[in-house]
Order: sequence, then structure tokens, then C-alpha cells
Amino acid sequence: MHNKVVYHTMKAFSSFGLPVLRFNFRSVGLSEGIHDEGYGEQQDVQAALSWMEQNFNRPMLFAGFSFGSNVGLRACCGDPRVKGLIGLGVPVRAEGRDYTYGFLPKCTAPKLFISGDHDQYGPRDVMEGVFERAPEPKRLVWIAGADHFFQGTTNSPGPKLDLMQEEIRSWLRSEIGLS
Repeated sequence: MHNKVVYHTMKAFSSFGLPVLRFNFRSVGLSEGIHDEGYGEQQDVQAALSWMEQNFNRPMLFAGFSFGSNVGLRACCGDPRVKGLIGLGVPVRAEGRDYTYGFLPKCTAPKLFISGDHDQYGPRDVMEGVFERAPEPKRLVWIAGADHFFQGTTNSPGPKLDLMQEEIRSWLRSEIGLS
């Protein structure tokens, strides 16, 4: 919830005047509960959507980073309240785990995927296969010289968070129609 990727994503959304809810999954930070390998965490996403619906009653967009993108995409695909989905640093292989995206072919909401071209948890060939199985509308953006956390590489030093943020803003304008 407090990492730079999530913070910069929140800033991109709030620049359009959108209400933003950042939250920790169960067992993270000071939250209660026990890590549930992504299953119970989908309930956390659904609870957050319900809270947003009750408090703002507006169409919703979802953005998640890393593990949060996997869990959130699974929880939000097919939810009629969610009008667009953003997956940042979508993991396909991380710390001995393979993440699957078999649900994506049924996900018809507009989708934006942003990854660093040096993302150690999202190898380009595997991520492009995940992307190909998702139906339109969809966009996949590779941030040159960025790792999983949108930080620079040895050959391209310096953070790339501003590039990530501009891609989000551009997509919100073009695909969602915000100005």
C-alpha cells in the first residue's frame, strides 16, 4: 500500500479527481487475518469494491501492482461495477511460484498492462502470452529500462515511475474517456 508504484498510481488516478482507496491485503502491515495464497485476498478486493460502491456510488476502476494485480484482476474480471482494469508489474513467475491467468479470456472490460522490460517476475515472452489470451480492449506497455518496481537498470539508471504514471493517464484519457 505504501510502495512507490502504488503511490504513483494513486497520484495518476487522483489527478483526474477520482476517489482512490489503497488497502493492505489480509496479514499485511497492521491488517488482520492470515495470508491465503490469493484466495481470501480476492474477498479483500471485493470488500474494498463494496466499500467504494457504498461510499461513492460511482463507476469503479481497479489498479493493482504485482501480487495485487494478480489477485485484483481475478476478483474484478466479470464484476459489472468495474469499468476498467490496470495490472502493473503483473507477475508470471515470482519466488518459486507460477501465476496463472486462465480467467483472462472471459475478461471483457478494458485492460491496461504495464511492465518493465527488465521485470524479473514477468518475463517478456510469458507476459506476452498472457496478454494474447486476453480479449480486446487491451493494451500492453513495456517501460524501457525498468525493473519490476519501475526502477532503472544498470544500463538505464533512474526511476521510471513517471513513465508508468503517464501511461496510466494516457489510458484513462483514451480508453476510459477521462479528461
